[in-house]
Amino acid sequence: MKRISFLLLIGFVMVSCQSMSQSNKKQPNCKIAKVTKTEAEWRKMLTSEQFNVTRKAGTERAFTGEYWDNHAEGTYLCRCCGFELFDSKTKFESGTGWPSFWKPINECSVEVGTDTSYGMVRDEVRCHRCDAHLGHVFNDGPRPTGLRYCMNSASLKFVAKK
Repeated sequence: MKRISFLLLIGFVMVSCQSMSQSNKKQPNCKIAKVTKTEAEWRKMLTSEQFNVTRKAGTERAFTGEYWDNHAEGTYLCRCCGFELFDSKTKFESGTGWPSFWKPINECSVEVGTDTSYGMVRDEVRCHRCDAHLGHVFNDGPRPTGLRYCMNSASLKFVAKK
């Protein structure tokens, strides 16, 4: 019993340390006007899945989202406010079933905070302009950043390059 408790404690510390490496980074001083709407306004403009993911911090099932296997060139915008978030040039195949990127368009596109839901500690990614939940960021991505921004398709809108 003591061994199981010790292993659980070690696992929790490892996950916490991995998460803290992102959350403790200084957030940039971005001067971006915030978009705010009532819950009723968000519900009116979003599908039920989009609302659940973006406004209630839900997660779509892996390999079911619109963009996990999208290879077209273009820009990924916030589904809620249209803010530019990710460029297709930074998208990569993570094997997770969600669209994954190694960096946002710029340091003011997203905000990273701590998510302690489901008994885990993770780095949550939100739209800097409207606070929509986008997904999570992990330290197991490719070079040059080593990051994996694992996003929900329901929180994104793709605009193909012309």
